[in-house]
Amino acid sequence: MEEPLIPVVLMSHTAHIRSHRKPRNRSASTIAMRAGVAGGVLSTLAVAGASASANAAEPVTQTLELPTLTADMATQVAQSAEATQQAAADYQLQAERDAAAANAAKQAKADLAQAKKKAAEAERKAEAARKTAAAASRSAERTVLSAPSSSGSTSTSTSTATGSAAAVIAFVKAQLGDAYVSGGTGPNSWDCSGLVQTAFKQIGVSLPRVSQDQSTAGTQVSLSNLQPGDILYWGSAGSAYHVAVYVGDGMFVGAQNPSSGVVEKPLSYDPPTGAVRVL
Repeated sequence: MEEPLIPVVLMSHTAHIRSHRKPRNRSASTIAMRAGVAGGVLSTLAVAGASASANAAEPVTQTLELPTLTADMATQVAQSAEATQQAAADYQLQAERDAAAANAAKQAKADLAQAKKKAAEAERKAEAARKTAAAASRSAERTVLSAPSSSGSTSTSTSTATGSAAAVIAFVKAQLGDAYVSGGTGPNSWDCSGLVQTAFKQIGVSLPRVSQDQSTAGTQVSLSNLQPGDILYWGSAGSAYHVAVYVGDGMFVGAQNPSSGVVEKPLSYDPPTGAVRVL
């Protein structure tokens, strides 16, 4: 029987000798600090890389949010537009009304002027008609003063005027040929009552200014008993429209009208309505 083999381990002659290299003196804190720095750097790089990857994958865009046109906002816009149109229509209507009012006022002014003109013309015609009617009425009632009476004498005095009456007659005859001007009181133009008033003023007798008042200024006398210096009037006493001075012999002197001026006429030319005596 063979003997078993026994393995033999050969060892180096230095295997059992510890290393004579002096170990480095590294403290635990130093190692920990270096480990931390390294870890931080790695972490920073990792984050930066991830961020760069994300930025590269998804570009940054900016979104502007615009207001949404809701139903309420659309209604408000429509109402505002309608209100603007209505205001413009109102302004136009007011302008048209103003223009119409101005035209109406202008037309009314023209109509008023035309109406006044027509009224004045109607008054003139009415006055002429009143004079014609008064003359016709007197013609039916009067006795022709210049005609001889049944006794062979005239109905008017033919005596020569004396005293104050003569002065009045001389004054009015001195104005024969002067112009007739409404409101005239001399010295070269007269109306009927202005001439009579001024003639009596020469002798110190004060008479009213207008014919209506002069027709009641003295004593009423009959036309058949006239004396020189009596005041003749046409129309009713108190509302006479014309006056003159009786100068005798069936004649009178008066400022008749713009076409005749101051004239001497017979009583038959325009028979008076009545007479007053102030002398």
